[in-house]
Amino acid sequence: MALQTAHKLLRVGVIQDGRIVEEHHVLHDSVTIGDDARNTIVLPAAQERPGRFKVLENRANQFHLIIDEHMQGRVNLGSSDVDFDALRTQGLATRREDDTFDLPLQESARGKVELPDATLFFHFVPAPPEGSKPALPPELKSSSWRTLDQLFFLILAAMLVLYVLSVALIVTRPTPVEAEVELEQLEDRFVRAFIPPQAPVKEEPKDTGTSPDKKPDDTKAPPKKTATAATTPTPAASTAEQRQQLVNRVAGTGLLKILGSKGEGGALENVLGESMGGTSVADALAGAQTGGGALAVGSGGGNGIANPQGDTGGKAAGIGAQVTQGAGKVDTGTRQTVKAPQVADAAAEVDSSEVSPKDMARFIQRMKASIQRCYEKELKRDPTLKGRVMVRFNLKPNGRADNIEVDESTLRSEGVSSCIVTTIRSWTFPFKPSDDVPVSYPFIFSSGD
Repeated sequence: MALQTAHKLLRVGVIQDGRIVEEHHVLHDSVTIGDDARNTIVLPAAQERPGRFKVLENRANQFHLIIDEHMQGRVNLGSSDVDFDALRTQGLATRREDDTFDLPLQESARGKVELPDATLFFHFVPAPPEGSKPALPPELKSSSWRTLDQLFFLILAAMLVLYVLSVALIVTRPTPVEAEVELEQLEDRFVRAFIPPQAPVKEEPKDTGTSPDKKPDDTKAPPKKTATAATTPTPAASTAEQRQQLVNRVAGTGLLKILGSKGEGGALENVLGESMGGTSVADALAGAQTGGGALAVGSGGGNGIANPQGDTGGKAAGIGAQVTQGAGKVDTGTRQTVKAPQVADAAAEVDSSEVSPKDMARFIQRMKASIQRCYEKELKRDPTLKGRVMVRFNLKPNGRADNIEVDESTLRSEGVSSCIVTTIRSWTFPFKPSDDVPVSYPFIFSSGD
């Protein structure tokens, strides 16, 4: 009587070149071989083997070995091993209508089927308990080290070690001492970066009193009048002298020079000489009437032209009619003095006996030109800008200012305050105290109005 295999699995495998290359565990399904992709075990196509051959068939929960006339192999039926030829000749396997042989298998049966290109083995194994999961052998299980890119991990570890060593080397080395650089030693491009360039201040020309564009000072006018009066004897004599000078100056120019020539060879005689054939000027003008003609000689020592509008009459214009008066007064206005913007001197507050407040104030006053440039720059934007800025800072032992801040300001200009802080930071004080010294200094700005 054949034993049922309900509680055992049929293990089927393929051996090639002495090692197992494929393995299956089946419970109810039949095992087929061939070159068809639907087979349980796919093998290369062979002439004597069909594309799909059922070598282990499950019927009524019992597996049967199916072999044909050409298959070779052995099977263990529990007591002894029997080859396939003995199964076919001794009637141990039942012959079927399709010329194949059927051998029922017991749970203890095991065997192998020799094929031209592989060996097929089979035997029964206990079924795993229900609920248990299959586990891979330890050599096939994955681990973190096996799934990690070992080359990348080694490079990363080397970089980490190098980084730690570099940091340790930097921390253990002493801090280098930087040499102090004076402001005069810096290049111009660095100075312009620290201290913004200021607009040049135009100097007001000094009033020397000799420029013709300047208005005369009212306080100096009376002495000049006194000097003029001293050189002039009398007003009458001055008027007569000026009149005579004007007559002589006008008589020597233009038409009056020609008409007023005296003596032989005068200008008029030279002009009329050639056309009159030697006639003198007196003969040429003999027909001129005195007083009412077209051309008359004026009286009073001055020559003039009478009746300029013809015989109908007119007024005689003579040099004597041009009378000049003395020098008049000219109002040049009140002289005004323009004051330039300035930074007033103040006293410094120094909280240390090592630094004298007077010396500190004297040094800041020498350097206040740069502070005034800060003020004049913002004064162009707001001409009414003025006030007081109290600056506090700490004088370091190296002579530089630190912790500079504007403590109080009535100037209401952030631009001036920030410029003052930047300018003081660039100063090098001539004091070297043993410790930080608090210093306060007020800058008082006035626009000069």
